[in-house]
Amino acid sequence: MPRNSVSQQVLSLLDAGVLLLARTGLSADFIRFGMVGALGFCWDTATVYATKSHFGLYAAGTLGFIVAATANWVMNRCWTFRHRAHGAAHVQWLKFLAANFVGFIFNRGTFFTLIAVSAFCRAQPVLAIIAGTAAGLVFNYFLSKRLVFR
Repeated sequence: MPRNSVSQQVLSLLDAGVLLLARTGLSADFIRFGMVGALGFCWDTATVYATKSHFGLYAAGTLGFIVAATANWVMNRCWTFRHRAHGAAHVQWLKFLAANFVGFIFNRGTFFTLIAVSAFCRAQPVLAIIAGTAAGLVFNYFLSKRLVFR
């Protein structure tokens, strides 16, 4: 079976799930953005856990955000906003990072605050990552939709 067939089948399955969830009244783009964000959460968490002993939680948290934001940009470009015109990839990636800086402030601000004030979150940083991801989601979606993927 050609590789495209498998990836097309996966995307078709995901799109069917999006259409089902869109019946709740949420836009299909927002649902896709959230699904991509869930994968970004995995990249973020894996990066933080892989690098925290080398760099400390603050630097690992920053690196995790950059890795996740880059992975999310690729997935949003290829799937969430695939129906929109795209400019040069490097320019769009920089716009995505710039637009998501507002989300970064809320996301990593929440993460850094929880790491600073909670021994439990320092021991289990995934909890601070979850809280930060939720805090930045809405900002990242609207800024990405309006400024990056127009």
